[in-house]
Amino acid sequence: MPVVNFTPAFVASGLVCPPDKKKIEYSVSDEPGLFAECRASEKAVPTWYLRLKNSKGTNIYKKLGTIKDVSLAQARKQARQLKAEHMLAPKPEDVVVAPKSELTLDQFMTDHYFPHAKIHKRSHKRDDQLYRIRIKPKFGDLVLSAINRREVQAFQNGLLKEGLSPASADHHVKLMRRVCNLAVQWEFLEKNPLKGIELYMVDNQVENYLDQEQLARLVDVLRSDENRMVCCIVMFLISTGARLNEALTATWKNVSIEGGVWKVDASLSKSKKSRSIPLNDSALWVLDQLESKGKSAYLFPSPAKAKDEKDEAYTTITRAWYRLRKKAKVPNVRLHDLRHSFASLLVSGGRSLYEVQQILGHSDPKVTMRYAHLSAKALQEAANAASVIVPRAGPKAA
Repeated sequence: MPVVNFTPAFVASGLVCPPDKKKIEYSVSDEPGLFAECRASEKAVPTWYLRLKNSKGTNIYKKLGTIKDVSLAQARKQARQLKAEHMLAPKPEDVVVAPKSELTLDQFMTDHYFPHAKIHKRSHKRDDQLYRIRIKPKFGDLVLSAINRREVQAFQNGLLKEGLSPASADHHVKLMRRVCNLAVQWEFLEKNPLKGIELYMVDNQVENYLDQEQLARLVDVLRSDENRMVCCIVMFLISTGARLNEALTATWKNVSIEGGVWKVDASLSKSKKSRSIPLNDSALWVLDQLESKGKSAYLFPSPAKAKDEKDEAYTTITRAWYRLRKKAKVPNVRLHDLRHSFASLLVSGGRSLYEVQQILGHSDPKVTMRYAHLSAKALQEAANAASVIVPRAGPKAA
C-alpha cells in the first residue's frame, strides 16, 4: 500500500488506479490507518476507509465515504473519533457473561419464551396467566438450573390444596415442562428436570347433550327474546356446530348463501387449517335474520363499537347466555355443549363419524371418537328394526 502525502494536487489528480491493477489503496502518511481506495472501473469513485485492529489482531474496516462527499479534513476527523471510540470500547474478554444456566426463570420467560410463544402458540395468553398468577411468585427468581422435580411436584400438590382441579394443576406443570424443553433446545439447560414428571391426568372431558325437549325450549326462547344479536349467535352455533370464536369472527365475504357454505379461515381455525362448514336450512334462516349484511364486514358486529363508528366483531356473550339458558330452564349447559349437541344430532341421524369429523373440523379422528357411543346406539336401534325372532315390544293384544 503506497504511503502518500495527500496534498490538494494529489487529491485532485493522483487518486487513480494503475492500468495493471483492479484496485489500489493510498495510505495517508500522517494519519495511520486512514486510506483511500481506488478501483479500475470508470464509474468507481475513490473512497475513504479506516483500518483498525480487533482484539484478535485481525483487521476491521470502517467506510467513511467517497472523496466527493467527504473531504480529507473530514476524513481525518472521523478517523480520529473512531479510533478513540475503538480504544475505549470494552474488549470481549473484559465483558463478563453469566452462564446460560444462571438465567432466572423470569428472565427466560420474558426474553425468550413469551416472544416465541406469541408467534407459535395461540394460547400464549393463557400461558401468561398461569405463569403470572402462580408460577412466577414461586419460581420466577430461581435460576433455570435450580428448578427441580421435587419442588415442582410439591407446587403441583399445593395447587390442589388451594382448590384447583387436578386438570388445572396439570396445566401449570405442563407449562413448566414445556418451558424446560425449550430451554434445553436453546442450550440454556443440559437436560429437562421435568421430563416424564407425573401428572394427575384426570379425564375432565365434560360432554352435555341437549335432548329434544331441552332443545325445543331453548329455541323457543332464542326466537322470542329481545336480545336479537346474541340469540342469533346462539342459534348459529346450534345450526353449524361451530366454535364460539369461529362464529363471532365470521365475515360475510366467507359466506356463500347460494352455495350454502361458510369458510373458516386458517388463522381462526383451531386446527390452523381452513375449512368449509355446510350451511343447513336453520343456519341460512339465521343469516337471513341478520341486519349486518352490507353494513358490516362481520356477521355479528359489536354494537358497542358501532357507536364509535368502529367495525369490530362481537367479543363475548357469556352474561347474556347465562340469562338465556336460565330462561330456557337448561342451567347447566355451556355454549360449547351446543357443539356436542349438534354432533349428537348428526350421529343420531345416521351420519358417519367421518362426516362428523369433517363438519366439526377435528384434525384428529380420535377427538371425534367421543361420539362413537352415540353411533353405536343408532346402529343398535337400526338393528332392532330388523329383529324377527324376538319382535320389538309393542302394544299388547287385548
